[in-house]
Amino acid sequence: MPRLADLTAVLDAWFDPRWAESWDAVGLVCGDPDEPVERVLLAVDAVPATVAEAVGLGAQLLVTHHPLLLTGVHGVPADDPKGGLVHRMIRGGVAHLVAHTNADVASPGVSDALAARFGLRDLQPLDPQPGPALDKLVVFVPTAEREPMIDALAAAGAGRLGDYDRCAWSSEGDGTFRPLAGAHPTLGAVGEIERVGESRVEMIVPSDARASVVAALRAAHSYEEPAFDLLPMAPIPGARGTGRVGELAAGSTLREFTERAAAVLPPTAWGVRAAGDPDRPVRRVAVCGGSGGGYADLARAADADVLLTADLKHHPVVEGVTERGPEAMALVDAAHWATEAPWLDDVAAALRGRFGTTVDVRVSRLVTDPWTIHAASPDLPERGSTKST
Repeated sequence: MPRLADLTAVLDAWFDPRWAESWDAVGLVCGDPDEPVERVLLAVDAVPATVAEAVGLGAQLLVTHHPLLLTGVHGVPADDPKGGLVHRMIRGGVAHLVAHTNADVASPGVSDALAARFGLRDLQPLDPQPGPALDKLVVFVPTAEREPMIDALAAAGAGRLGDYDRCAWSSEGDGTFRPLAGAHPTLGAVGEIERVGESRVEMIVPSDARASVVAALRAAHSYEEPAFDLLPMAPIPGARGTGRVGELAAGSTLREFTERAAAVLPPTAWGVRAAGDPDRPVRRVAVCGGSGGGYADLARAADADVLLTADLKHHPVVEGVTERGPEAMALVDAAHWATEAPWLDDVAAALRGRFGTTVDVRVSRLVTDPWTIHAASPDLPERGSTKST
């Protein structure tokens, strides 16, 4: 049976806490890493209802998207609302782990799950994060030493590209040098020009591995003074990032897309509302789980016909759909909880795939969206009507 530490290691690999925003509170909130885990509950929120559900199920781990302790605390007394939940989890043997903004930017992450509900294709991050910082290493080595040099550099961390390692490029040429007084050349003699058949070897190096790679280069090279270049590379957008933008399999109108959103997202009292011409064509769609109104300009720059997200504010929406003329983009506002809940099913499937039957993974179906009542306005006038309300 896996331990809590095993579950935490897997979730941290998928949703690295280092990816979280500086203001966020992610990772393990409570729990003993050495305790075994046979049942996990996934939920958007750590609230009394979901904590009670976890305890009632006999779960040893509650994973939530939203942090319980988002703002700084100096204590968790049992008579405090949040402290009381921590005590209840500890007494019930339930550990708590949070994956919030680190899950928002992961690939796959929260917005991938949201995009999948609409069958969006050719997904790209709406706000891509740069990939890992990389350097380009160029080293000149006697041709006979080329393969051992590549092996040594690869062992130190160079030449890793995605699911490939020992990636290198080489070309052949002549190296020339003249040892000066005080030199102890491997080849040639002091004061004499030497020409050697050399290979130029190029490999990618993670910037945080510079020291170890250079040390490996010097140790593997036969020359007293190896010739090499180490060049910082420009940042390259990676697969991770906030939001997603992609294409619908078939075009629709804004009205049809909004109705589809109401059908494919988990039902809430809030429902789904849209701003824009109901008959405008929709084919390219941007989505952002949670509060994504701040990414409207990026969605517009990505040529999205519509942005679906949550917590949209009145004035930016008015400006976005009425003041931009041909740059206008439709906006669809769904419940915050509903745009993030689909991610739970994806994480559950991934955990089942990783741990098989050794862990029973459940997804909470409790609706923790705070809005409980929605009453539509009676006799809503048609857009452009002068009927008094």
